[in-house]
Amino acid sequence: MSLPVDYVPVLIQVAVALGFSILALVGSAMLGSRVHGKVKDDTFECGIAYEGDARSPFSVKYFLTAILFVLFDIEIIFFYPYALNIRDFGVEGFLAVLTFISVFLLGFVYVVKKGALDWEK
Repeated sequence: MSLPVDYVPVLIQVAVALGFSILALVGSAMLGSRVHGKVKDDTFECGIAYEGDARSPFSVKYFLTAILFVLFDIEIIFFYPYALNIRDFGVEGFLAVLTFISVFLLGFVYVVKKGALDWEK
């Protein structure tokens, strides 16, 4: 059972974090420049001048490739617990992982057949 006195270090850390945050916000508001103009209010990204409109259309292939990357990347995350417990799962676990792999392999074959990874189409 924990006592209220056990939370004192946590409360001190929270107080210091809040104090620093408030001090930084107030300090930047008081010390910051208040001069506005076309150059200062213009969009700025990494020192490169912007080109065009932010609402310019992107190819759907870009988003499809990104979604497929995330999908197949997450598949690898599900293999980690299996790799740690491979001996404990036995034959039943091995068959379950083969089923899992086959479903993703079928999905990958479907994606390739549909040409979703062909960038030049």
